[in-house]
Amino acid sequence: MKKLKLEELGRISVDEFKEAEKIPVCILLDNVRSLHNVGSAFRTADAFRVEKIYLTGITGTPPHREIEKSALGATSSVAWEHHESASKAAKSLRDQGYQMIIIEQTNTSIPLQELPIDKSKKYCLVFGNEVNGVSDEVIEQGHLAVEIPQSGTKHSLNISVCVGIVTWEISKQLR
Repeated sequence: MKKLKLEELGRISVDEFKEAEKIPVCILLDNVRSLHNVGSAFRTADAFRVEKIYLTGITGTPPHREIEKSALGATSSVAWEHHESASKAAKSLRDQGYQMIIIEQTNTSIPLQELPIDKSKKYCLVFGNEVNGVSDEVIEQGHLAVEIPQSGTKHSLNISVCVGIVTWEISKQLR
């Protein structure tokens, strides 16, 4: 076994990424305060060829040095928009036919591994603020809520970890 060199990884260019087919998934960040978490969401979106990221409310926007630390250039490849209101952005996406999947612990949330994915639909994954989670106004726009089953004492994961786990699971089912 040997570690591959960068030139052996077969990475595509930013221009090739922009032209490449994406999975029918977008990500909405609802008032995410950590710029490192924002950058990580961009990097994950690039890794799985997500259509777009919607940054809402207080969520930081590129260009920003702290976002780039974890995004490693993914802010150039992944399409994004900023909206002042998370609930208006969520409603707009819902009206455009996206299945709104709220990543939150709610009274009706289902475990991630039980999430039924229909390859004929498009999805918006909604991740919330590090302290307060997804806002109630955005939860109202959701078709369903999903949580990552956990058995430790904290029952919460950093948003960057959640974005990676959930996006991987949905990407896996869509491909």
